[in-house]
Amino acid sequence: MFDFTDKHVLITGAAAGIGFGITKCFHDAGAKVSLGDLRPDALDSALAQLQPERSYGYTVDVRQEEQVDNFVHAAEQEFGPVDIVVANAGVVPTASVVDMTVEDWDQVMDTNARGCFLTCRSGARSMLANQTRGKIITVSSISADSARMGASHYCASKAAVAQFTKSLALEMAKHQINVNTIKPGYVEVGRYTSPESEAYTRATVQGIPLGRAGTPDDIGNVALFLASEYAEHITGESFVVAGGASAGRASLPPAQP
Repeated sequence: MFDFTDKHVLITGAAAGIGFGITKCFHDAGAKVSLGDLRPDALDSALAQLQPERSYGYTVDVRQEEQVDNFVHAAEQEFGPVDIVVANAGVVPTASVVDMTVEDWDQVMDTNARGCFLTCRSGARSMLANQTRGKIITVSSISADSARMGASHYCASKAAVAQFTKSLALEMAKHQINVNTIKPGYVEVGRYTSPESEAYTRATVQGIPLGRAGTPDDIGNVALFLASEYAEHITGESFVVAGGASAGRASLPPAQP
């Protein structure tokens, strides 16, 4: 359905989990993919699953301005101007507010919010310099709208991503650059992410009306749509991909008269 042949897609946090799901979806749709990730071993593993002539890996810390700019420049040297940017890199540690350190807070905000800003800014600058009518996609979370205990820093960072996306969309509209965010719900991911407890997983899945956790491909397929010609008139919007979890309390029994 989607054909991204000759398109260049740059993705951060691309080596595993949701990021690799997005990467693989674009790759399988014919795109050239530039993978940015902090973990060299994960990058090597991801690249081994892709066609070498259409994939490029770069070790990058999205908290560092110079590294992000260098990643975009290196990707352009490899595959030419960037058509699509996906700011996905993020961390999901847990800590209660009373136990949280300033370092805990800063790590999450710097990675999730600052990293999104730096990635989008560098990608937007590239698109403007090359007069590219591109697409920028950020990855927020349903936690931006529905808080949970032990994750105040994460929830705050993803709310920041969602609101930043709207502002960027307004600024880029005159350049015909679309900017949208995806808000995943609970997604089953691989070994490079922090595993949740079995009890947490069971309780979370119980609250998903469609009866299962999401997959990285579920998120990747929405990214394909947002980057496609079918989404030309969509910008500044949030797309929840959570199996209906944001619709209401599915784990409760039906109300009785």
